[in-house]
Amino acid sequence: MPASGAGHRAGSRQIGPYTVVTRLDDRSIAPGAVVPEHRFVARSPDGDRTVLLSTPVAGVDGQRFMAEADASRYLLGPWVLPATELAPPGDRPWHARPYVPALPLPTALAVYGGPLPERTVRALGVALAESLAVLHGQRLSHAGLCPAAVLLAADGPRLTCYGAVRAASPEGTPRHGVPGLDAGSLPPEQAAGGQPRPLGDVYALGATLAYAATGYTAPERDELPLVLRSLVPRCLARDPAHRPQLADIVEELASHVVSSPAGSGSAATRAEALLGPGWLPARVVAALAHQSAAVLSAEVELSAPAQARTDPAVAVPRPSH
Repeated sequence: MPASGAGHRAGSRQIGPYTVVTRLDDRSIAPGAVVPEHRFVARSPDGDRTVLLSTPVAGVDGQRFMAEADASRYLLGPWVLPATELAPPGDRPWHARPYVPALPLPTALAVYGGPLPERTVRALGVALAESLAVLHGQRLSHAGLCPAAVLLAADGPRLTCYGAVRAASPEGTPRHGVPGLDAGSLPPEQAAGGQPRPLGDVYALGATLAYAATGYTAPERDELPLVLRSLVPRCLARDPAHRPQLADIVEELASHVVSSPAGSGSAATRAEALLGPGWLPARVVAALAHQSAAVLSAEVELSAPAQARTDPAVAVPRPSH
């Protein structure tokens, strides 16, 4: 699969020191999904490490992209996936994170064949809300939350694409139509050029949960499952002051789950209690297993003699209906 995109030469399978195995986002499986970054699965030169590697989309300032990647290295929380390696100064912009078998949320819906089950959406919402609460406690805003920024792994979601709004356009500049930004998840105050703030993340969270539950970021109220019919419209309020607090979101989605004290041997947070076996539907779990096996197979090919190499492509199974 000749990988192309910002950050490396078209037709080249090299980004920085890494060899591309495949794209993470397959547009043929999830058409129309807006992805704030080009994302790849790639291998280190010695073949010992697999990474998720990102480069900026066309039209995004590379320096701002790298500044956001650098800031993400200090983010805390179990469901965040910050950058751990950055392109050296003067190189084309990229950053890398350890690889975990994961599907972007739009791909997961396509593989499953429609909106995700209520249990999955509840668990996803609680994990994302708890993660955002940690970021806000660090006096940071995510500023790039949208369906494609969420990866689903077997043990829980992973948040990526930090600061996509800030990276895409300077403050004060209207952000409608800016490359890489999902208009359906963009808070109206930020679309107008306002500074990203925590309550903007609440808006984006509501849009992301609506997407997981219906396939749309702004569905009609009666399209939402009962558990979201009050919550999502409040998250999507145009006035930030009318949006719920993250603690209230967790309470509504996990009111039946009792968290346990850390060190007690049981789940320490409500998200951990919800993310047990069965939180993902079997078809999505099977796609994760397929991806992991395909990446391993591609790694074997990458370690073969140069004259015997093929250009590997790793794909998730096409959804069957």
